[in-house]
Amino acid sequence: MNFSEIAQNRQSCRKYNKDMAVEQEKLRQIIESARLAPSACNSQPYRFTVCTGEAAKQVAKATQGMGMNRFSSDAPVLIVISEEPYNKTAALGAKVKHNDYRSIDIGIAAAYITAEAAAQNLGSCILGWFDNKKIKEICDLSGDVRLVIAIGYPAEEDVLRPKKRKDINELVTYK
Repeated sequence: MNFSEIAQNRQSCRKYNKDMAVEQEKLRQIIESARLAPSACNSQPYRFTVCTGEAAKQVAKATQGMGMNRFSSDAPVLIVISEEPYNKTAALGAKVKHNDYRSIDIGIAAAYITAEAAAQNLGSCILGWFDNKKIKEICDLSGDVRLVIAIGYPAEEDVLRPKKRKDINELVTYK
């Protein structure tokens, strides 16, 4: 698949085939692609914790407060992205420019993870609703959790949905 095909075919998967494990080689490739994602001053101010088995079940439960993300229990892999300190150059730039580069960098890494998952014919869903304290305990993290990404093979009934996006003219101005 080329990138345009990945963009057309990637969607937030909310129905996983809970009986199909994700191969270790595919997980390694997803993490390697995320490792190559650009970040401010190449700081890479994040950590990826790949949860499978019992850890994935515990993290899934920590994403389900108030009835949210019930599908996460069926995803065989949950990747927790936690925040780490900047390197000195990025920290200085963030302070001088009053910009939170970590959030930007984490967003870019998450996009690389979901794009590579799609290239590997896997489904993914970025979860922003979770219990930070519980996941930090489960994963033994010092930095705050910023995102959790569910990964797995989509269930048969998880068919490609039409994309609902703003019209291009609402998003782009050419000068």
